[in-house]
Amino acid sequence: MVAFRPARPGPGPLADVPSFDRGIGGAESNVACALAAAGHRAKWVGRVGADAFGDHLVAAIAAYGVDVSAVQRDPGRPTGVYFRTAGERGVGLPAPRGSLPGPLPGPLSAPQPAPLSGPLSEVLYYRSGSAASAMSPDLVRRASAWSGRILHLTGITAALSAGCLALVHDLTERAPGRPLVSFDVNYRVALWRDAPGDPALLAALARRCDLVFVGEDEAEAAWGVRGAAAIRAALPEPRVLVVKHGAAGATAYVRAADPSCHGAGAGAAYAAYADAVVFVPALSVDVVAPVGAGDAFAAGFLSGTLRGLSVERRLRHGHLMAAAALASPGDLAAPPPRDLADRLAALGPEAWGRLRLGPGWTTDRPAAARTGPATPTGPTTPASPTDLSPTDPGPTGAKERT
Repeated sequence: MVAFRPARPGPGPLADVPSFDRGIGGAESNVACALAAAGHRAKWVGRVGADAFGDHLVAAIAAYGVDVSAVQRDPGRPTGVYFRTAGERGVGLPAPRGSLPGPLPGPLSAPQPAPLSGPLSEVLYYRSGSAASAMSPDLVRRASAWSGRILHLTGITAALSAGCLALVHDLTERAPGRPLVSFDVNYRVALWRDAPGDPALLAALARRCDLVFVGEDEAEAAWGVRGAAAIRAALPEPRVLVVKHGAAGATAYVRAADPSCHGAGAGAAYAAYADAVVFVPALSVDVVAPVGAGDAFAAGFLSGTLRGLSVERRLRHGHLMAAAALASPGDLAAPPPRDLADRLAALGPEAWGRLRLGPGWTTDRPAAARTGPATPTGPTTPASPTDLSPTDPGPTGAKERT
């Protein structure tokens, strides 16, 4: 979908913004573009209107090197758009205890909203009746979505319509030929107000996947589940669960073995297998815009997964991609060159903890390699000649380039 942000950064409501810059939207397409920019083959499967915005978005995604051959054009529905101010994206008030079906894992204290480091953004979505909201299993075939080594989905698509929810459910079914399925919860309060169900559906979908990303704040707001260990107990099925702790870092729970049982009642069987738990602190970043970091983190972790890196290195590449997004003024940023990212990801714990990254660090290679309190400076390089990218959400298949 198309995103519009204030042309001049600064505080204030949307009602006071005189002009906007056209930008990007679409979590899955963001991940596809970031993976392509990082040297992987990626295909975006989505649906946009047969309109000028759709023309632009398809061309912008293709400019990153993403395969857009599976994108459908809808002559009767428009490309979705949204408007937002600067600031952090809030996830809303915590859900009441018992939001998840069945008993919650262990005793929980009263949930409290996660602290935010800055003001919340104001967001207005205009996607009801959009081309993307018409997606369904009848329109998006498994053969297309399952053609890569990894299929990446998010909870945003599931919130758009009953057809979209059915599509995500269909694509996460365990059946012959299914690739590794990655799922980013991406809970958005504004979308679930009119969604075909409640946020507990996100947990049910996550349990059907192999790799899941979820923020601590999301789990608390959507399901009333607080803390990384409780989140893992609530989602025992995914082989890998990545719990994001905001600016503190991220924890990966990796199942030591992959049980063969699936479906109803499988949670108890999964719980019998021990997890390897890996925590990697986030980097210190001079933030330009607090948007796009979640998609960038997922892209970095998926890139490491495709390359067969250790879980610790996957987390570090996720943090590096997120740092690139935070240090640039948009959802998408030029990722660090692979050799630079590999060098930084290989730093010892103390050197990693001393890294501080600022605008331009992905292109200011000598400065970026330094550790300590100094902040690398330099011009921010747009991620593409248009500095714009995609579009209404849709599933993304990613394959490593050969």
